[in-house]
Amino acid sequence: MSKLTYRATVAACFVGYAVQAIVINFLPLLFVTMERDYGFSVGQITSLITVNFLLQLFTDLTSPLYVDRLGYRRSVLLAHISAAAGLLLLPVLPEVMPPYAGVVCAVLLLALGGGLIEVLINPIVESGPGENKEKAISLLHSFYCWGHMGVVLLSTLFFTLFGIGNWKIMSILWALVPAVNAVVFTKTPISVPPRTDSVGGTVKTLLHTPVFYILLLMMLAAGAAEQTVSQWASAFAEQGLGVSKTVGDLTGTMLFAALMGVTRALYGKKGDKLRLESAMAGGAAMCIAAYLTIGLSSSARLGLLGFAVCGLGVGIFWPGSISLAAARIRNGGTAMYALLALAGDLGCTLGPTLAGAVGAKTDLQTGILSGIVFPVLLLAGLAGMRKVKKSKKDTKLQSYK
Repeated sequence: MSKLTYRATVAACFVGYAVQAIVINFLPLLFVTMERDYGFSVGQITSLITVNFLLQLFTDLTSPLYVDRLGYRRSVLLAHISAAAGLLLLPVLPEVMPPYAGVVCAVLLLALGGGLIEVLINPIVESGPGENKEKAISLLHSFYCWGHMGVVLLSTLFFTLFGIGNWKIMSILWALVPAVNAVVFTKTPISVPPRTDSVGGTVKTLLHTPVFYILLLMMLAAGAAEQTVSQWASAFAEQGLGVSKTVGDLTGTMLFAALMGVTRALYGKKGDKLRLESAMAGGAAMCIAAYLTIGLSSSARLGLLGFAVCGLGVGIFWPGSISLAAARIRNGGTAMYALLALAGDLGCTLGPTLAGAVGAKTDLQTGILSGIVFPVLLLAGLAGMRKVKKSKKDTKLQSYK
């Protein structure tokens, strides 16, 4: 029997979300460098984001078919190994094959790891011992933000000391994080959601639950509102605001991640004293104001401030939507979390892709401004939640035979 307690499992889950932050946010720090060194166009850079999140979408969609059969432990190990392999091969493959194809292949491995982590980590934490799961989930998602901060801060420090030309070494160093966490997951106890008799039946039942569609819309809006800024902040700060890469990453990208993390950590500590839906509505209003500031201001300082305010507002969206789903729909199991992750990753795809497409035809500032539609959609979802009457007892799903 494992000598580690469930506390170690939760800690490994927190690190797992930091791994997801590395998978998603390290590559955007290199967009301008890859444009210069490999000759990538804005369209090719946009397609890297799209490929990443589309494969995460595919992973979310197909994971209910094999996760319960393969087992959560093997699945979470596969996720970490895939993430480590992608980071190791990112600097290697562009040297042994056409650069764009090489980066795409590495991105596919990163996306597989990131997609599985999103599907697996939430139910592992939700199914563990203890109460106040809303707090635990919010704290869990804050580690994505701390991981994002760590990626920006440590990568920027490395680039400052050794030059951006040595980014390949940094990629290999980041691969150590998922590799070590995979070893930890071989030793920890893991609780998982009850296995339903039929994945297809559970999905069918979910699709007959009206509130679930609203939750899917909110997850889509959450992913899009977050990643539109997250994926393009570094490139926009350097090219659109005219500040140096170091200043842009530290005062724009990192502040976005830091304040997003602060929001999630505060909700994790004080969430039982707040109304979740009201907190999410307030965050949406802040996010709308931030998008307007980034998209309309000609001041570099105001643009960087907009990044920070956006992080503060958007932080509650993703964990809040998952907590609402867990509270409203019981026994959704792997299928529910996978479909929620699917909607979230669809948003992660649509948001940055929309910004890149609009930016390619106009400019990147206008592209980012187009993302304002997503916090507006989240507000619409919250309004819809109020109209859907909640039964006296939480919805309990039963699989169709």
